[in-house]
Amino acid sequence: MEFLLVTLAVIVLSFAADKGKTLAGLKGGIRKFLNILPALMVMLILASLALALVPEDLISRSLSGGNRYLAALLGLAGGSLAVMPGFIAFPLGGILRNQGVPYMVIAAFTSSLMMVGILTFPVEKQFFGTRFALVRNLVSLIISALVALAMGLVFGELLP
Repeated sequence: MEFLLVTLAVIVLSFAADKGKTLAGLKGGIRKFLNILPALMVMLILASLALALVPEDLISRSLSGGNRYLAALLGLAGGSLAVMPGFIAFPLGGILRNQGVPYMVIAAFTSSLMMVGILTFPVEKQFFGTRFALVRNLVSLIISALVALAMGLVFGELLP
């Protein structure tokens, strides 16, 4: 809510400073948003279907198996399927922790869930180019793996 109020205040200040530029900027922003909207809707539908079709208990069973390293790799792979905001990913991580999933695996899953996006790749490719989308996703996957390893070290889960 605060974000909306700040945004509205900035628009009002901009409008007071230069009505023409503010209206032109708003029109341009709305036009760009409407151009992106079809691709964004496809991405949201695909991500929602993927999350709806995979039962929560299947996720927790897969991620809390005996081999932590394999579970972390599964977490990286599963999280890479869709991009999800933190306000959804972190509560999901809490649910997984309550079901006994190790912190290292939760870190792999949630960080890749928020940073890597296989389902969003076509949208990224369309707007930013193939090379950028590939590099961004690869770097994000590497960072997610490093975060998982760091969490494993911090919580003592890397040792047998």
